[in-house]
Amino acid sequence: MDKVVILAAGLGTRMRKANSEAGLTDAQAEAAQSGVKALIPIDRPFLDYVLSRLADAGYRKVCMVTGPKHNQLRDYYKSLQSKRLKFEFAIQQEPLGTSDAVLAAEKFAGDDEFVVINSDNHYPANALRQLRQIQGCALVGFESGAMTAASNIEPERIKGFAVAEVNGDGYLSRIVEKPDEKFLAAAAKPIYLSMNCWRLNSSIFTACRNIKPSARGELELPDAVEYAMEKLGQQFRLIRSDEAVLDLSSREDVGPVAEILADEEVSL
Repeated sequence: MDKVVILAAGLGTRMRKANSEAGLTDAQAEAAQSGVKALIPIDRPFLDYVLSRLADAGYRKVCMVTGPKHNQLRDYYKSLQSKRLKFEFAIQQEPLGTSDAVLAAEKFAGDDEFVVINSDNHYPANALRQLRQIQGCALVGFESGAMTAASNIEPERIKGFAVAEVNGDGYLSRIVEKPDEKFLAAAAKPIYLSMNCWRLNSSIFTACRNIKPSARGELELPDAVEYAMEKLGQQFRLIRSDEAVLDLSSREDVGPVAEILADEEVSL
């Protein structure tokens, strides 16, 4: 299994929000203003670091789901000479949500199992490798303490991420979006966060077609996963990781992420 779908069609609303204290270079500020977080330069585009980890983990075929106006992103990777990765592209015509973005990659995935990740997260290679080697659908859950200890994510931001609940057999029981303090206090410890790092099969496309918009008005991947579990009988194994994920959501994240990645080599 060597296919991965990268969700890169977002509008980058938070990244576009001005912050004069973020200390961005002119090139970083220009990329941030465009909203294309994947191309924010940290010596080289941020997504290059993500792709290098994917290649290290054994993935070879990449489909980037982009918006119709993301020509700069597509042009960069179409022209990039890569020895380890082959790039394809799918267009999400409207920003309807992550579930709709996954559906845009259906032709690329075909009947094969595939991994889905965000373009603005930098994942540990070991977690990506485990996701590739496991049998069947799965989600990587990242331990919240490790996240705050070794990433750019401060403890107060944890409640902004989804929490994965798992049953006694090690399978996902539900995803809790933006949990409140009461839920976090009562939740079983350690708490595992969903950073949108999935292994999926073709059943997800059926689910994506059958869900309705969330309270935020979006077609969201966790809702499609819930549909697949409840209506299609699909199980999702939880892979537990005690490594950290870097998050490039806003301009405040650029400096800390650049510092962490300063000595990381990229090989595509």
